[in-house]
Amino acid sequence: MRRILLLLSLLLFSCKNDVSETIQETNLAKEIDKKTGIVDVSDIELEIYDYDGLEPIINKKDNKIHVVNFWATWCGPCVKELPYFEDMNKKYKADNVEVLLVSLDFPNKYESQLKPFIKKYDLKSKVVAFDDTNQNRWIPAINNDWSGALPATIIYNKSKRKFYEQSFTKEELEKEIQQFLN
Repeated sequence: MRRILLLLSLLLFSCKNDVSETIQETNLAKEIDKKTGIVDVSDIELEIYDYDGLEPIINKKDNKIHVVNFWATWCGPCVKELPYFEDMNKKYKADNVEVLLVSLDFPNKYESQLKPFIKKYDLKSKVVAFDDTNQNRWIPAINNDWSGALPATIIYNKSKRKFYEQSFTKEELEKEIQQFLN
């Protein structure tokens, strides 16, 4: 119980609840209902996983370099670094680099916050939602040293794996990916 309370405290206080202006907004005027202000997200298909479903996705043994970022829309540092992951996804796609954005948004916010966020910022990287309440199981399974704070990232290929409990600048993220490309 203590660990769960600590985890919740870390998650709530490790990220500011603001949305950075660093992501360029797309024009959603035609997709917003003028009366209600609601964004049409009916075209956003969101895959939702518990740890058993996510585990094979974050532990592939193929010829790709996988960049897995754990984030949430309510996490300021997460939102600030998202454009860098999007840039790396675009820049290194031809080099077999695959970016996966694993949202830890709360399930009751998928329709009202996560899907509109994906649409608003036109995220091209694959986004999945992670819904598993057993933090005592999945946090150490992802990385034994992870406190549960966001953002967190795994970069791996079939022979090397690194875990980062930090936010990145664009240059830092590219430097880490380059280590896997060389």
